[in-house]
Amino acid sequence: MFELPKKMLVMLCLGFSSGLPYIVLITTSSAWFKDVGVSLTLIGFFAWITFPYTIKFLWAPLVDRFEIIAFKKFGHRKSWILLTQLIILVSIFFLSLLNPQIDLKSFYIVASIIAIAGSFQDIAIDAFRIEYAKINDQGNLAAAYQLGYRFAIITAASFGLIFADLYGWSLTFKLLSIAMLVGVLGVIFSEEVRNEELGRLTFVNSIIEPLLDFFTRFKWYIASMLLLIIATYRLTDIVMGPMATPFYLEMGFSLTEIGSVVKVAALIFSIVGVFLGGIFIKKIGVYASLIIGAFLVFITNLFFSYVSISEKSLFLLTFIVSLDSLAVGIVGTVNIAFLTSLVSKKYTAFQYALLTGFMAGPGFILKGLSGAWVEKLQNLHGLEYGWMYFYIFTSLLTLPVIFLLLINRGFFNRYEKSFID
Repeated sequence: MFELPKKMLVMLCLGFSSGLPYIVLITTSSAWFKDVGVSLTLIGFFAWITFPYTIKFLWAPLVDRFEIIAFKKFGHRKSWILLTQLIILVSIFFLSLLNPQIDLKSFYIVASIIAIAGSFQDIAIDAFRIEYAKINDQGNLAAAYQLGYRFAIITAASFGLIFADLYGWSLTFKLLSIAMLVGVLGVIFSEEVRNEELGRLTFVNSIIEPLLDFFTRFKWYIASMLLLIIATYRLTDIVMGPMATPFYLEMGFSLTEIGSVVKVAALIFSIVGVFLGGIFIKKIGVYASLIIGAFLVFITNLFFSYVSISEKSLFLLTFIVSLDSLAVGIVGTVNIAFLTSLVSKKYTAFQYALLTGFMAGPGFILKGLSGAWVEKLQNLHGLEYGWMYFYIFTSLLTLPVIFLLLINRGFFNRYEKSFID
């Protein structure tokens, strides 16, 4: 009776530990950089530190084939999760001892360790989640995971900014490192489901066989279309992500205003979006949910261009951020359920990592250039209009996936049932 709620609680904890290191790298660190005078161009370049998340499918076979001996008693997947959580905890603490204004190189090195460990953690958690419950419960687990991820955002991007404004960045990062213990609790109080279908591959076949399996199941044309859809579906969110907090700061809002009002509203509406995404999947199916999510991201992202040329208004910014967070919450749950439906249990870790790698790939290239892009537009059009054109352009990045979804409607109609059941 309580098995599903318990599993959802576990996934909430693991979603938190998955989101925290990424948000620390993308959001909290960028706020720290902007606060001490680092340029937008360098802040954008720093976003490339997350490259391991993009290519994590390359080492996903290691997570499938091997386990960490020191933590073997916890289970195959959980041994990896626990090891990476401890590495991330120690590394975030070490960041608290650095000053990016005078020691940016060391900050980059430690941040790289967090990114690598975080990518391994995500591989193991994704595989653990897919094996943890039957496909008809995956929507609930995806929602719980997304909720945990959102709590990580509020911890790192809301509490973190407020606390940094009051007590400084060093103590803030120390507390964020301790917060990783939430994920450790998720490991300790869960039972791993043994995957009997998991393939034990040789090193040579660890990449070739999972790829062939994907293209064999969906055929070459549909498989290619699916990969293009995955690669463009979150493009707008990924590209604008590193610039969000610097944008708020350049619009004249304080760290406390951003953390206490904007980010709190973002959390509340993203949580609503997470559960709406789960409801959409159940009620109207994956295809319609994907379409709705894409249009919502396109529209809400355009609203930021209006904020940039309007007078400073905390209410207006909070309203727009709330709508955007609602859209992102819906898209996050729908996208996870969609990707999960495409994965074979025989190659769980690799195929899911491959799909998320395709999702992050194009955005990874563009998001690192986002800061230079904004500064170039500001040089041409001024501060406010530079931001306006940036948000218009990032909104247009949603159009390719809408087109791809529409021209492949027949495929989704034929296979809709397999995505839901």
